[in-house]
Amino acid sequence: MNAGRTARERARAELSDEIKSVARRQLATVGAEGLSLRAVSRELGMVSSALYRYFPSRDDLLTVLIIDAYDALGEAAESAAEKSGASFAVGKGEAAGAWDPLQTWVAVFSAVRAWARANPQEYALIYGSPVLGYQAPQTTVQPAIRVPLLMVALLQQAHTEGRLAALEDAPEPTGVLAEQVAVLVALAPGLPPRLLLRMMIVWTQLFGMISFELFGQLVGSMDPADEFFDSATRQMAAFVGLS
Repeated sequence: MNAGRTARERARAELSDEIKSVARRQLATVGAEGLSLRAVSRELGMVSSALYRYFPSRDDLLTVLIIDAYDALGEAAESAAEKSGASFAVGKGEAAGAWDPLQTWVAVFSAVRAWARANPQEYALIYGSPVLGYQAPQTTVQPAIRVPLLMVALLQQAHTEGRLAALEDAPEPTGVLAEQVAVLVALAPGLPPRLLLRMMIVWTQLFGMISFELFGQLVGSMDPADEFFDSATRQMAAFVGLS
């Protein structure tokens, strides 16, 4: 009986993966707003009522695709950090063995860009224009913050080891900005607020650069963008005290 249940679960998982694969192909042709459960079911040779047992609505399917995209991006960034020699635990500030914070920083940024270039439709789904009528549920939040949490863990470990330069020219956040930064302190105890503020600036800059590249905004200026991206990555490292 247990084997039967396992087989059914395996079959369900395989069909779910098929549905998602077809949906990703749709994203490449009609975009997120054009995603249709009926079109997916037609391509799979299923009746739409059967597909609804897996994904009750288009929004449910979109949510799963969004979570998968964020997780794939997070895995790419975390794998790059590990391969660079870093072994700190995300969000815990723990490390073992020798590592070069700048080398890890560059590796993570490069991995994020490489994933985006290899998966432009999934990138557009999570960092492109909002999908009309779609409201992302809370379940997307944790996958969405894997990359910034990795950046925080990197900076936290470097700070703990005394390997960050003092940010003497960085102003302390005040007013509403100080309140917003204070929320981040819970994620990175021990990091100065002005460092956390600079980390947020860098995080938005990273994805802004990638979006400019993928959406054709660098054509005629910094295209190809390899050297521009590498230079900007290292300047952003210096901006948060890594040298």
